[in-house]
Amino acid sequence: MVKIKVCGITNLDDAIYAQEAGADFLGFVFAESPRRIEPEKAKEIICRISEKVGIVALFVNEVKDTVHDIADKLGRVDFFQFHGDESPEYCGQFYGKKIIKAFRVKDEESINRIRDYGSVDYALLDGYSEKAYGGTGKGFDLDLALKAKAFDIPIFLSGGLNPDNVKQAAEKVMPYCVDVSSGVEISPGKKDHALVKRFINTAKAEL
Repeated sequence: MVKIKVCGITNLDDAIYAQEAGADFLGFVFAESPRRIEPEKAKEIICRISEKVGIVALFVNEVKDTVHDIADKLGRVDFFQFHGDESPEYCGQFYGKKIIKAFRVKDEESINRIRDYGSVDYALLDGYSEKAYGGTGKGFDLDLALKAKAFDIPIFLSGGLNPDNVKQAAEKVMPYCVDVSSGVEISPGKKDHALVKRFINTAKAEL
């Protein structure tokens, strides 16, 4: 069964609801974004989340020491997600955490970059935008996602997913996890609980 990541969590109500609805991972953004959250506030939320739910800390082109400082403030982080232009060497510096490296998919060359990142644990495929590194709600050609599976690395499928298209996308790509943020929001950083529930129920239905 495909796993679910709800990203861009900014408040306790949304985090608790997503957890109860069946989310496997919660993502917290520590980068320039309307969904950015301060570490102190994120820690208050994480303390209320079950150990069964993976905590993902998302960074964009951040210096290594700051990543570690924020992780220390949070108390619990299970995954680092690097959503910028981080190099393979940069991603390989972090030990003791699972690494999710995001790739903004524009064309086949975007997918081919995955081969250089042998040290990461997961590849996250997101839609390409010149204006932002993520959270834009832009999708991409899912045939490219199928090509990414040739690199034999578990895939987080993101980019433009919502309750209406997640089943089709999951059936086509069969990713390890589907990742949603803007597709279940009332406004940036505020989740629509009905959409969260419908997204998770639809994605976790038997394919």
